[in-house]
Amino acid sequence: MANHSDNRSVDIVVVGGGTAGSFAAATAADAGLDVVLLERKSESEAGRIACGDAIKGKSTFPDVINTDYLKEESFTNQGIRRAIFENPYENQELEVEFGRSGSVIDRKRYGEVLLEEAQRLGVTIEYNTAVTEVCQESKQICGIRAKQNGDQITYNADITIDAAGALSVLQDTADFSKSTFDTNVRYSQFCSAYREVVEVPEPIDWADAIKFKPTTELGYLWYFPRSKREINVGLGFQMTEEPIQLVETLKRDLHNQPVFDGATVKNKLGAALPTRRPYDSAVAPGYMAVGDAAAHVNPATGGGIGGAAKAGHWAAKAAIEAIAMDDISEQALWDYNHKVMTGFGSRFAVIDLYNIWGTAYDIETLSEIVASLPGQQLADAVGGSGTPSMGLGLKLKTIASTFGHWSELYELYQIRKIANRLADHYTVFPTKSESFHQWQRKRDAIMSDFYDVCGAQQKY
Repeated sequence: MANHSDNRSVDIVVVGGGTAGSFAAATAADAGLDVVLLERKSESEAGRIACGDAIKGKSTFPDVINTDYLKEESFTNQGIRRAIFENPYENQELEVEFGRSGSVIDRKRYGEVLLEEAQRLGVTIEYNTAVTEVCQESKQICGIRAKQNGDQITYNADITIDAAGALSVLQDTADFSKSTFDTNVRYSQFCSAYREVVEVPEPIDWADAIKFKPTTELGYLWYFPRSKREINVGLGFQMTEEPIQLVETLKRDLHNQPVFDGATVKNKLGAALPTRRPYDSAVAPGYMAVGDAAAHVNPATGGGIGGAAKAGHWAAKAAIEAIAMDDISEQALWDYNHKVMTGFGSRFAVIDLYNIWGTAYDIETLSEIVASLPGQQLADAVGGSGTPSMGLGLKLKTIASTFGHWSELYELYQIRKIANRLADHYTVFPTKSESFHQWQRKRDAIMSDFYDVCGAQQKY
């Protein structure tokens, strides 16, 4: 039987049913727009994504969906109160208490609930649909082409929201030459990751903690307990470095810990994720990118659930207004860029400085420095504001404990000053696209000062 073609028209087509795509689709449908969400997985597999599963809490989510239902169904451990950083080179542990409790989730059930909520709000979800290319006329994106059960379907849309994940195929087929959309994207700005969900025979005594341990090639292992017996364990490495054998490295680390003797692997999955600053611009005429597709991920930890939820919601809000005004130009969608960059985008860009700085040193040196830094200052540097501070007594203590690494610490001191400048610059991200390139030039000048200090290889 011959395959056939089909044409469909909607207000918004969303590609990808992860966090960003689900929140974007739900927000737009809740406003009364005709929205279709395309998911390449089957309905039974949708929601299954390689992820560490740890989040700060449901308060980070826009309230367009029923967050209480999401919490009840998928938050399996709501008592995460500390992080433990293990240093295998010094046989030490660094513990950091959280100001508020975090959670570890069942990522598949979490994803299923998001899609349920999107459908409840009026989104049409089409599974088993693989996008092949964007449709474009006069530099404006006007929808996408996809294959579904062997048939080719063209989805004509006022706005296309790209939530197709890291290194999105949509961006490979679009022509952004006449737009501000960030095309300075390379595989070396990403991380390769692998994770398993394992069940251990006996309850662990650290179910209130998430654990991190460095690996070679600027990677880290994580241990995130979903419960006292079910743990998400995984690792990744920066693609700037030599690849490591992810499965074998994880297996070796599990083997060295008695608590995992007799453990059962319940699920395993790999993925790529961005460990870079957010895209400078994630809009083009008729087109917006959200979540991993726009690098809305903490570049040090790989955490992206909260940022993806906000980005999807903000993108849909901008799209709703643009469609109402019958103007889907770049400027009409620009408020989305502004919200991202003055929100979590600023913090992630600053954190990325420390990520880049780390590429100039071997993992043992970095581990020694980490072990000697005060816990809260370390947490602020890589996961909070990115610009930690400390009092005089703590400074003196740190100076004494970091003997042998004073030159590196002086670099960090200089980088902290540059990080403050960068953070300030992101707060003045332009409200109009016409000022964008001037903002970029000033940002790049700050980055040039940064590279002069640390000597790392340029990332962008």
